Amino acid sequence: MEKEGYGWKGTFFQFVAAITANLLAITDGMTIGWTAPMIPYFMSEKTHIKMTRSQADWLENFPLIGSIVGLPFTMHLVDKIGRRKSLMFSAFVMTLCWIVIAVADRVEYLYVARAVKGFGLNIAYVAAPMYVGEISHKKIRGFLSSSIFVLMLVGILIIYSVGPFVAFFVPSVIAGSLLLSELVIFFFLPESPYYLLMRNQTDDARKSLHRFRNNPATVEQELKEMKDSIEKDQKEEKSSLWDIFLVQSYRKPLIIIFVLNSAQLLSGFDVILMNMHEILESAGTNYVDPSFTAIIFSAFMLVASTVASLTIDKFGRKVLLIVSSLLTGVCLLILASYLNMKHSGYNVESVSWIPIVTVMAYAASFKSGVGLVPIVLTAEIFSAKIKAASMCLADAVYVGSSMVALQLYFVLKEYSGMHVPFYVFCCFTFLNSLFVWFFVPETKGKSLDEIQNIFGNEVPENPEETVELVSAKIL
Repeated sequence: MEKEGYGWKGTFFQFVAAITANLLAITDGMTIGWTAPMIPYFMSEKTHIKMTRSQADWLENFPLIGSIVGLPFTMHLVDKIGRRKSLMFSAFVMTLCWIVIAVADRVEYLYVARAVKGFGLNIAYVAAPMYVGEISHKKIRGFLSSSIFVLMLVGILIIYSVGPFVAFFVPSVIAGSLLLSELVIFFFLPESPYYLLMRNQTDDARKSLHRFRNNPATVEQELKEMKDSIEKDQKEEKSSLWDIFLVQSYRKPLIIIFVLNSAQLLSGFDVILMNMHEILESAGTNYVDPSFTAIIFSAFMLVASTVASLTIDKFGRKVLLIVSSLLTGVCLLILASYLNMKHSGYNVESVSWIPIVTVMAYAASFKSGVGLVPIVLTAEIFSAKIKAASMCLADAVYVGSSMVALQLYFVLKEYSGMHVPFYVFCCFTFLNSLFVWFFVPETKGKSLDEIQNIFGNEVPENPEETVELVSAKIL
């Protein structure tokens, strides 16, 4: 940092803007973890909304449905009204959803609110990484971009720690207050300078960049680099959606993000998060009360993510991904082996502490890289022209992978035993480390323009050339 005259001093405004943009992630964590304490409440005699087990299970699916439905709208919004206004719109929509949940007296209201919440979160998880990646100096972009997952884990920890012990409406009040705070603060924050340059608002972009940088001497140079990058990206005809798949300079980063997003879920994260009690009970672990296991698990993830976010700009994205994948794979292999021995009839009572230790080690190793770095790379490696569409497609892969992982778990557990899906997840995780080693470039310390140069600039001069280009090169 010091070589370029740019250190941590003067980054406060970037930090405030990034944390504010990612406050939505706290409410996302609360949304993910909300069913854990609430479904037992709905199944109890104290509930104010009577529902069947099937109805309660659907509460977990509606945010995913809303997220998928919202993808086309998200692609349009982030480029049409901007990253800042998209985040404000998302915060407003989600505030309304939490209000509906707080006052709901029928399960149908909860379904609608959680589906619309999935729509709002889809916008947030596209707009926030774009905004943070575009306002951050390259020396701290990794740290600021990774804060979205750190704050998501804060949300999980909040709902696990508060949800089982307070009135039904209290989590909604907490989440709504955070969202209203974001709306108020964002009202005074500027739009991303990248987006303003894309809209040919150079003066506004200069003002925005001045607010995010404390060194006026470097603003003009950085602004010029941004402008050159955007002009180079936009000098050809407007890209179609098909070009994302057909043009090699677009296709390679898309494949990287698709694989990394899939690996996050095919490493068993959602399965363990949503079925931890069942897994530990099946393993015969009685060392920790189940009501506190989730709290400890989320705390381990939070600490690991915080450490990783503070070191990602020092060690780099690639190193963290490889080490995290290997350690996560080892944890899954140990858990699968233990469950396999128990399934085969071996007496494992003397080592019944292994599953709880392994799950906590998994939490730390997963969130130190595999569960953190992909969101940083997502904000970095796509060109401005296709960033919105590519990130929406990547988000769709993330949601789809979550559904696939859960179905793999349910089917393999039922027909082959609980150990089998964890062997499968273990294989996916080890394969991910090989993929990262051979195919993922290091982006630490590089400007967005320098990152684009890694993938080349192979945009054809007219749409007809696209098919010819791919026919000559594909496979």
